[in-house]
Amino acid sequence: MTESSHAVMRRGCVHAVLLALAASAAHATPADAAGPAVDDPLRETVPAPADDDRPYKSYGAAALEIVAFQAALNRVDHAFVHPDDYGVSVGSVRRNLRSSWEVDRDPFEINQLGHPYQGSVYFGLARSNGLTFWESLGAAFAGSAVWEIGGETTPPSRNDQITTSFGGSFLGESLYRMANLVLEQGYGLTPQWREAAAAVVSPPLGFNRYVRPGRGAPIWHSNSPAVYARLQLGVGGISRSNVGPSLAARHNEVAADFALDYGLPGKPGYTYHRPFDYFMFRIRLSNIQGIESLASRGMLAGAPYAAGRNLRGIVGLYGSYDYLAPQVFRVASTGLSLGSNAQLSLGDGIALLGHLSGGVGYTSTGTVRASTSGQYNYGFAPQAMATLRLVGGDKVALDLTAREFFDGKLTSPETAGTDRVFRGDASLTYRLAPHHAVTVKYLTSRRTFSFANVPERQQRRDTIGLYYTYQPARGFGAVD
Repeated sequence: MTESSHAVMRRGCVHAVLLALAASAAHATPADAAGPAVDDPLRETVPAPADDDRPYKSYGAAALEIVAFQAALNRVDHAFVHPDDYGVSVGSVRRNLRSSWEVDRDPFEINQLGHPYQGSVYFGLARSNGLTFWESLGAAFAGSAVWEIGGETTPPSRNDQITTSFGGSFLGESLYRMANLVLEQGYGLTPQWREAAAAVVSPPLGFNRYVRPGRGAPIWHSNSPAVYARLQLGVGGISRSNVGPSLAARHNEVAADFALDYGLPGKPGYTYHRPFDYFMFRIRLSNIQGIESLASRGMLAGAPYAAGRNLRGIVGLYGSYDYLAPQVFRVASTGLSLGSNAQLSLGDGIALLGHLSGGVGYTSTGTVRASTSGQYNYGFAPQAMATLRLVGGDKVALDLTAREFFDGKLTSPETAGTDRVFRGDASLTYRLAPHHAVTVKYLTSRRTFSFANVPERQQRRDTIGLYYTYQPARGFGAVD
């Protein structure tokens, strides 16, 4: 991994350690679950139980925890991170308050991976103190602004403000929901292991369940969504490669790939009144890059639809965070899209499941270990995503996924270059036993660009891999 990749991993570890240390200082007894939630089209509410013990909600605790986390993180960064941009003072705060917001030049992984994860911590601390999705997004936005002005000595960065608050919220809600799903459903784990697993997925939730048991951070009820999850472990070999102006080495890889679809359309009685009642989450880890790709895409507002007996779907506005780093180039985007998810039943256990969306994101692209300077773009740019899964009963499934980013086509104030990135994924999975399958996967990552003084115009990396696949449920995501 690169030095900046190690820096991101160190910062993530620091986040978890800070929360764990604070939890140890305030430890009490194990937590109890709260009563079920009730959907409301406009806001998330939880009715007061019969004994008048009102659900826990605290704006003050959320703000205090975010500021305390920032203060601890600043001191750790000041002690261990070089160059030191964390020696804040009254003078640096005054200077930043008067400064214009700019686009900073921090390493790509710090800006596009580290800052969104930091924002997910702000969001999660607010969410686990009983705040709604929108209130927690506001807390992440405010927390990011405080950090930009008072957490660093460098001028405040508008790209960090966007990725930390919005990207962090779109990532944080997926993590919060997945952690609560573990607590709620159990999946055969003992209560202690449920708490540990939930804390790994969402450290802020684990922290607040640890320090305020019984009342704070109750289990947030999911309303029993239709869920499809799978974990893949395997190896991928390079089938085609064009490094272009990148000086990065090319390697085969060992990879772990996790996917979750939450709130799939078609389940009777399930509603979509709350943000992220539907979302998809994807993460791919490799021995080369660490995090090779990370994506969270959820419906912020929308409604279900149906046509006949066989077609069920949802349509609405989606919020997304995407990070992609296939060794030779990188792209990241925080965006809003209009789109739809649908399932078409074809009979005899055969079904088509798909997603289609398109919109605009604040996008960054760049070359890994570029041969010349200036090979990056920052700006608002169109993006699109499409997925299709053909399910053949409980035995076989064909998955196709395509994501495309058009950085520089709409606006790119920092450079005159243009970028177009395509990521394609095709996989065939065959079930060998109830929870075990084998998958053949083809991945292609392509970039077409134009920069001054750079004669190359393309980069590409294709791999073919063989994976063991574990699926907790018997099906492939088709809802009866």
